[in-house]
Amino acid sequence: MLTGRSIPSQLGSNNQNYLFHLDNLSVEYGDLKALKAVQLTIYPGEILFVTGPSGAGKTSLLGVLGGHLEPTSGRAILPHQRSSKHFVSTVFQDLRLLQSKTCEENMWMAYDASIYNSKNDFYRELEDFSRLLQVHDFLGRKIEDCNGGLRQKVAMIRALLSRPTALLADEPTSSLDKENSYRLFEVLNHLNHKKGLTIVWATHNKELIKQFPGKIAHLDKGRLVYSGHACFI
Repeated sequence: MLTGRSIPSQLGSNNQNYLFHLDNLSVEYGDLKALKAVQLTIYPGEILFVTGPSGAGKTSLLGVLGGHLEPTSGRAILPHQRSSKHFVSTVFQDLRLLQSKTCEENMWMAYDASIYNSKNDFYRELEDFSRLLQVHDFLGRKIEDCNGGLRQKVAMIRALLSRPTALLADEPTSSLDKENSYRLFEVLNHLNHKKGLTIVWATHNKELIKQFPGKIAHLDKGRLVYSGHACFI
């Protein structure tokens, strides 16, 4: 059972220092109502776990937050609309990796000369993340030859190498075991504390949520039914 505060007590603040703000937002695919009148505000440096059963609207919510999906009604105020300094990086469920390229080549897709002093700086960061997530020994392996867990870690590293203001991740540990899931989130938790990385993480992993501080947004049939600090009992 999920316990927590209901939406009206948690949202609707007039504070303008938010990164994301969804106002009475709905998304429809024909007759299917994926999101229904969602009110949600996410502030800089927050960790938000988005939970709910399959089909609850988690992927649609992340699609709106990432600017990849237009709402049918309501409005979405997103970070890049508020400041050109903000960048949101998304790790999709399908990962969107180039199958014929190596792990390292996929990571290099994140290189941007405007945010790195040099390619050497980028490569040092690539190596650091690769060692932390135990990918370093597989940098030369083609994605088509990698298992699901390794692919997920490559996609996450590529997203982090873009040095985003906010990271959106849709079930990024579905192919990882418990140890690797915790290791990944320990890295993200460190970046949250050290650099203020805002994290929005759609997951079914209740054990992971218990281990790390953050808020929770619980969806049910497209509606945001709980928001705030919550626990599973």
